[in-house]
Amino acid sequence: MRTVEEQLAIITAAASTPEPVRIAISDALGLRCAERVEGTQSLPSFNQAAIDGFAVRAVDVRNFLQGLQQGIQAEEEGQPPRAVEEFPVVGDISAGSQRPVRLQPRQAVRVETGAPLPNLADAVLPLDWAESNRRWIRPLHPVNSGEFVHREGSDVQPGDVVVEQGTVIGAAQVGLLAAAGRSKVLVYPKPRMSVMSFGQELVDIDRDAGLGHVYDINSYSLAAAGREAGAEVNRIGVINGEPRKLKDLIEGQLMRSEVVVIAGGVGGAASDRLREVVGELGEMDVSRIAMHPGSVLGFGRLGPDAVPTFLLPSNPSAALVVFEVLVRPLIQLIRGQRQATRRVVQARTIAPIESAPGRRGFIRGQLMRDRDTMEFLVDPLGAVHPGEPTHLLGSHGQANCLIVVPSDAGPIPPGHVVDVMFLSNQS
Repeated sequence: MRTVEEQLAIITAAASTPEPVRIAISDALGLRCAERVEGTQSLPSFNQAAIDGFAVRAVDVRNFLQGLQQGIQAEEEGQPPRAVEEFPVVGDISAGSQRPVRLQPRQAVRVETGAPLPNLADAVLPLDWAESNRRWIRPLHPVNSGEFVHREGSDVQPGDVVVEQGTVIGAAQVGLLAAAGRSKVLVYPKPRMSVMSFGQELVDIDRDAGLGHVYDINSYSLAAAGREAGAEVNRIGVINGEPRKLKDLIEGQLMRSEVVVIAGGVGGAASDRLREVVGELGEMDVSRIAMHPGSVLGFGRLGPDAVPTFLLPSNPSAALVVFEVLVRPLIQLIRGQRQATRRVVQARTIAPIESAPGRRGFIRGQLMRDRDTMEFLVDPLGAVHPGEPTHLLGSHGQANCLIVVPSDAGPIPPGHVVDVMFLSNQS
């Protein structure tokens, strides 16, 4: 019986990065950048007003306010008040304007947010920092040089790296690529994953399930798990039939996939027939893994391209756990993610837990946080005692984590600290 770590090492050794492709930046979200992208021009490419206001020279505003203060003091001392002239407003520049404007000393130009500053202007005086009409302004507060201005090149300079190779492209990276004038970018594509369910008892959900039939759950749930992991998923659905037909179908998916997942390929006499078929396409190792649920797994590299192929349990809940623990990390590595496994935190359990002796348990749970102490707390769901049914999906639907129980752990009492693996998009 292999440990989880031993099996995971075998699986992750099969990870290979697909050839990069060049795609539109609008389609690149979530993909890993395969090139180093440098800025070719300054961003912004001109001195730009950061707010609506008046483009001015900061020194002129400072001198105006000093003169105004001196005039007030002179008046208080009984001297003739000093004349302080307003700033004439000599123009108006809107965002997108390409008309050059030159500012003279002690002048102002009305500017909109995003507008280019006129020559010689080095600051923007906000609208509510001045008394004004259409012809003149009187500053009420000083501004410093560069204040309320996006200076040319303050964000990106020519030659600056805007997206580093290996970066997962998010919204900010898409914006930076657009700012750099790039309509396309070289990325590593999503790994293609084919998902199938095997079993004579299975029918698709658009058919009536008669006596002895059950709906195909696995191909839907595992396809969703694959998409959530970042794969491009092709859900085949239920596969059955004579061996030649099965071989042709699986062989076709090996030609179009980087990962193949077949649920229902381990356990029971019927699965022997499937293993004989896949055995003709390459070596398939079916082993017992020291984990619970999902203690039996098939893994091999099939076809001429040695495509990683998984045979998972037919139990829907066990299949999802095995996918999380052993399949998802492979997808993450193919995508180029540095962290292949889910985030793990420590939490205090609020109910007792038991797991299968000698096997690492992955118990579904609800993770929460104490409002006062901010400590993580976890409430185990579903089968928490040996012998309880593990096939029910109801508790899996409520779970947001897996409680990881060591193989040598005995019964875990309430209040004990355990490792917890995040699920869904919380990782």
